[in-house]
Amino acid sequence: MEHHQYEQQVMHELRAWQEQMLRRPTIINQLAARFQKKVNSFIPEKVHKGITTTLRQMIKAVLFGAKITSRPPVSYSSLQAQEAAVIERIEFYKKTAAAEGGITGAGGILLGLADFPLLLSLKLKLLFEIGSLSGFDVRDYRERVYLLHIFQLAFSSHQHRREVYLQMVDWETQKQHLPEDINDFDWRTFQQEYRDYIDLAKMAQLIPIIGAPVGAVANYMLLQKLGTTALNAYRMRYKETLHLPAFTSANS
Repeated sequence: MEHHQYEQQVMHELRAWQEQMLRRPTIINQLAARFQKKVNSFIPEKVHKGITTTLRQMIKAVLFGAKITSRPPVSYSSLQAQEAAVIERIEFYKKTAAAEGGITGAGGILLGLADFPLLLSLKLKLLFEIGSLSGFDVRDYRERVYLLHIFQLAFSSHQHRREVYLQMVDWETQKQHLPEDINDFDWRTFQQEYRDYIDLAKMAQLIPIIGAPVGAVANYMLLQKLGTTALNAYRMRYKETLHLPAFTSANS
């Protein structure tokens, strides 16, 4: 496909994705969110704190730990070549996650629980690779926070997703106002949104016999969702380098 034609197609797909990110919650979405909030209220506070602490420590260890997990930004001759490389990595990670989900799902509850940190690690590694392949230096703390925003965007409720999207618009300006300490990040909301999003998809994985196919399919779909979100999030950054107007209203 000719370069200009490909860019036009990308901008069209980006616009459709941005409209989806900004779409306000439906009544069904709102009812589901209320139900989940009610369920969360029955969980003891110390359990919430324990989950929040564990998730925060795991993500901080990968995102803000050793720099060997990331590589320098990669430069391509065209957006089409860049996205071909990104899509290849998404496919690789989808298959890897599906295989891992099938193995842990076949093992029932104990191995199924082990799947959560393994899957989280795969998701974060995929984000690192997409960021580098998109030409950004993910060794930079501020770029890693952008990865954290992409993660939230992929695995959050409609209402929270909209808020996160608006925080990502014009990131070059937004990142100048980031807190110096990552502990100031709202980890409690982050873990609840993430856990609520994957609960329904993943709980059946803990059931013996059906756990393997459920785990494989769920992991495959979750990595697909994350990959598509990251692809479009970096398309948004690319569009901003062209100094085209930001998209902040579904009605615009």
